[in-house]
Amino acid sequence: MPKAVRFDEYGGVDVLKVVDVPQPVPGPGQVLVQVKATGINPGEAKIRDGLLHARWPATFPSGEGSDLAGVVAATGPDVTGFSAGDEVIGFTDNRSSHAEYALAEAANLTPKPAAVSWEAAGALFVAGSTAWAAVHAVGLTEGDTVVVAGAAGGVGVIAVQLARRAGATVIGLASAANHEWLRGHGIIPVTYGDGVATRIRQAASKVDAFIDTVGGDYVQIALELGVEPSRVDTIANFEAIEKYGVKGDGSAVGASAKVLAELAGLIASAELEIPIAATYPLDQVQDAYQRLAQGHLLGKIVLIP
Repeated sequence: MPKAVRFDEYGGVDVLKVVDVPQPVPGPGQVLVQVKATGINPGEAKIRDGLLHARWPATFPSGEGSDLAGVVAATGPDVTGFSAGDEVIGFTDNRSSHAEYALAEAANLTPKPAAVSWEAAGALFVAGSTAWAAVHAVGLTEGDTVVVAGAAGGVGVIAVQLARRAGATVIGLASAANHEWLRGHGIIPVTYGDGVATRIRQAASKVDAFIDTVGGDYVQIALELGVEPSRVDTIANFEAIEKYGVKGDGSAVGASAKVLAELAGLIASAELEIPIAATYPLDQVQDAYQRLAQGHLLGKIVLIP
């Protein structure tokens, strides 16, 4: 029987287990994917902890995971665009991609270019769609200066590159260990922490837009720097969206096969890099999430079923 990650109650990483499950069967419009790589994300850890129960409650036993890349194993009725053996990138909204086999709607899949690694493909959906949406939300044009908080994280590493492609000057807030990678991608690195607003002012005479992937006080800092609320996007501070009228565009806005195809094409043509911080086999899912919780990563952690 194929294996999948499950948890039966809210809690820390210790509630995660890998169990035998029945082989999923694709229904109308669905594709069964043999998963080759699947990213892990902070939002999944928050759901597992119960921190998002009011917003996204879990039903138990719960599966986990949205990102996936793999090989089509079978197709359901009415599926015409894919056939067994095709290599695909995609996502599922059913919290089930952390598994050896996962069902996805055919509409949520796109062909995987040969030049895109399994690891990058499997890590792409949540972080990539979120970064894409955030960059579009703040309306970057040639000559703008944008600050990205959490610039070396899973979403941040993609957002800074997309912002550069839009013609903006990009200031990336990150720990010193990740400054070299940012410089190598044309980003101005600034260390986060106390006094960050002063360091941003020293790096740029004006700030036109701000992308917050971290939370905390960054929305307030953006407004203090003179950024219009309509050009601030946060994916981590829901209260600030209500309080200040800033934007909260994230994965839900960018969630489409079309966006995935666009991003995969950029990776294939070496115009976008998805740094992989670490990979873990499926049965080490607890270790993977422990590493994610420690922070200070460059890029993404990926499970390899």
